[in-house]
This record gives sequence, structure tokens and C-alpha cells, in this order.
Amino acid sequence: MNKLFFAALLAGVLLFGCIGSATDANTTNDSGELMNKINVSEIDKKVATGSTVRVDYVGTLENGTVFDTSIEAEAKKAGLPQRPAYEPLEFKVGAGQMIPGFEKGVMGMKVNQTKTITLLPEDGYGEPSDEMVISVPKVTLEESNITLEVGTSVYTSTGAAGVIREVGAENVTIDFNHPLAGKTLVFRVTVRDIQ
Repeated sequence: MNKLFFAALLAGVLLFGCIGSATDANTTNDSGELMNKINVSEIDKKVATGSTVRVDYVGTLENGTVFDTSIEAEAKKAGLPQRPAYEPLEFKVGAGQMIPGFEKGVMGMKVNQTKTITLLPEDGYGEPSDEMVISVPKVTLEESNITLEVGTSVYTSTGAAGVIREVGAENVTIDFNHPLAGKTLVFRVTVRDIQ
């Protein structure tokens, strides 16, 4: 009986001690020092290599034409085709998921900071290359039931996207350069989250 009473008393002391310790660990002094430490660390967090970030952006050409955005109101205003959903773009910095200049541009930014990033072609999609423009026998595309008109988008079996630039008597010229190759791009970026 004494052993059972002693075990129950010891359990109560341990439980009270644990509760007391947890409460003490979260206590702040009158100046709210613990709260300030948490807020300051979140405010001071900056985008760095390895960070997973979420950003809102509006991408324009030098003349102000919007070519892409994560913001629905901006897309509507620019007359862009509507997406099923609009959310901040998420990517891991340094993982090669974004064009190089975009990643460099967000480095050092803080949450809710907005910045305009201007990318020359070499930091964006590069310069157009003649090697990316190919001639394909017309019969090959006709067998695939592709509409043979200038401006029609075509895709290879590996998913590469191209645009028909010329339809000849026997051959079709397809340009596989990125549509933004050779263009200076301007992005207005706002960092929404940094992990």
C-alpha cells in the first residue's frame, strides 16, 4: 500500500514539475522580450539559397505589355486568358526551377517586400537561336492531323513546344525558341512567404 501511495505521489510531483517547467519556459518579462525575439526573427528573414518562397508577380515586356501574372485582377486587366486558379508562385531558390535572373532578383528580399526586377535576355530566356528553327516534311504533320497554319502551336513527343512560322509546298518551318527569347523582361515581385 505504501509503495502504491509513494508511486502516485511521485507521479503527481513529476506531472506538476513538468507543467510548471513548460509554463515557465513560455513566460515573458514585462517588456514582452520573448514575443519581440519571435517577431524580429520573422521580420528579418530574407530569401537565401535553399529557401522555399512564395511570390506574387506581374511580368511585362519593356513596353508594358503584361505576358504573365499570378494575380487574377492583373490578368483580367491585361486581357490574358483566365486560369482555373491564381496563387502565389512557389519555388525553391537554387533548385533551377526558375530562370536565373528571377532567382537572383529575389535574393535578400523580405516577406511583403515588393521589388521591380529587370532581366536582359541572357538572364531570362536567352537569345533566339537558328538551331531551334527546324524544317519538317509537311506530310509528317498532316499525318498527325495538325492544322498547318502560321501561328499554330505544335508539340513534340517529349513535350517541347514550337510554333509554325512558315508553310511551304513540301516543308513546314517550326520555331522551338521560347516565345520570350531575345526579350527584356520586367517583373514586379512581392514576397508572400519564406520557408
